[in-house]
Amino acid sequence: MAKYSYGDKLEAVLEYLKGKKSYRTIADERNMSSAPIKRWVARFKEHGVAGLISTYTNHDVQFKMDVLYYMKEHGASVNETATRFNLSTDATILRWIKQYEAGGMSALISKKKGRPSVKKETSVNKQTKKRVLVDGSLEALQEEVKRLRMENSYLKKLNTLVQNKEKLQSKTKLK
Repeated sequence: MAKYSYGDKLEAVLEYLKGKKSYRTIADERNMSSAPIKRWVARFKEHGVAGLISTYTNHDVQFKMDVLYYMKEHGASVNETATRFNLSTDATILRWIKQYEAGGMSALISKKKGRPSVKKETSVNKQTKKRVLVDGSLEALQEEVKRLRMENSYLKKLNTLVQNKEKLQSKTKLK
């Protein structure tokens, strides 16, 4: 789909509104289809020059539901609804309809784009993640047993390393 500047859109709309040329004539002069010109004129009539400015906005769920409700309640076409709510393209509404039919209202929630950010864990975060255990509770005792076992295994490894070092030193002295 070709992108047209604000100036191109405004020029085509004003040319049509003068009443001397048809949609088809204006489209032929610009070597394009007449459908976008019809949309531009409708949006200009509904919203003025703001209707010709392309917007890239994330709409909240309530707005999407309002658009779909309006379309259903008034029997409006996708094109009419897009014009009424000043949406950049009709395909947006079609996508919302598919999402709603597939997953209901929760499917209309905008998803964050891109890769998720990786936050470094700070000491404050570590402290808030720890659970508060009541002394004498089963969980507290299990945590203490786990800690003591880790401490014991660490000390055994340390003792083994010290003994191995002493053996190596005694062997080197004998030689």
